[in-house]
Amino acid sequence: MFVFSNLLVAVAKILNIALSLYMWIIIGRAVISWVNPDPYNPIVRFLHSVTEPVLYPIRRRLPISMGGLDFSPIIVILAIIFLQ
Repeated sequence: MFVFSNLLVAVAKILNIALSLYMWIIIGRAVISWVNPDPYNPIVRFLHSVTEPVLYPIRRRLPISMGGLDFSPIIVILAIIFLQ
């Protein structure tokens, strides 16, 4: 019984760390989007390729008349906080 309990705790901790890391990656992408980043920079390409599969479906469902602001990172961060 202790083995299953320890396994469940370990999986929960790993999931928590992964969600926290992904939240910081999304925050990094949002901060970088405030400036005009070089699209060929490896860091920018990494941030874009990791976050775009999650942000794009949310961006598609949000109304466009939001004044040009992208609220999809905020929605994803709130979802991550809810999951944690």
